[in-house]
Amino acid sequence: MSGLVVVGVDGSPPSLAAVDVAVREARLRSAGLRVVHGFTWPALHPPVGPSPLGPAQSALREQVEHVVLEAVQRARAKAPDVEVTHAVIVGEALAVLEGQSRGAALLVVGNRGRGRFAGVLVGSVAVHLAGHAHCPVMVVRGRPDPAGPVLAGVDGSPESRAALAFACTEAALRDTGLVAVHVWGTRGDRTEVMLGLQAEEDHAARLRAEAEQMFTEALASLSVSQTGVKVSRRLVRGPVRQSLITESEGAQLLVLGARGHGGFAGLLLGSVSQAVLHHAHCPVGVVPGIGEER
Repeated sequence: MSGLVVVGVDGSPPSLAAVDVAVREARLRSAGLRVVHGFTWPALHPPVGPSPLGPAQSALREQVEHVVLEAVQRARAKAPDVEVTHAVIVGEALAVLEGQSRGAALLVVGNRGRGRFAGVLVGSVAVHLAGHAHCPVMVVRGRPDPAGPVLAGVDGSPESRAALAFACTEAALRDTGLVAVHVWGTRGDRTEVMLGLQAEEDHAARLRAEAEQMFTEALASLSVSQTGVKVSRRLVRGPVRQSLITESEGAQLLVLGARGHGGFAGLLLGSVSQAVLHHAHCPVGVVPGIGEER
């Protein structure tokens, strides 16, 4: 498969866990791995050494290089057959990661970090990265079940179809099944209160039928090469945020589109995204929509 797998590192335990996942992803794809650190000089702090250009900053740069080389050695030890390159790039971590995602097959990051990657996936920065990366982003977190399936959040939007295709590829690479999940009833439940108990069952049946039709159309969009993966459907009635978190337990990976509609409206624009990224029981993949400009 073409394209590199890129992993952002800063020496923190989550970033080292991301290296482990990234090298596995590279190996599964027969792709190379690029280990990257975004480096900025601590301009807001007084120099520790005798001169801003003296040994203190040289030592800081050497420390950064050591962090990156440690990650490289870790990757090579786990997969000697994977070609591993590395780079220390001057710039803020977010801008560096976004730039490195151009032409990449996958960008892998830990769910937390320190130093120049501190807070990379907290609050608005997570929204920016998920919404502006030029390739799928995998956020390493939780304790995935190595024997579990890959989950894909489906809502019928073009973004969720892209997520479904990516999830299907991941399932094939991992030799496991794919579970397409649709959370429904959130809007309908509010409507049912207005309709009254007499119309509740009919309304719920209609929503479920719409979900089934959406599933049929979404799964039909998978390419012929992807149909060899065993795909099952799961309709879940309830709040989107908690339902996705609950469904992620026992999975290898949960894949979502960067944006969506219906039950996943605003998925990466607020509290739902932060809840999933911070509380999912397995890594979370975020896939940009087909044809989106970055």
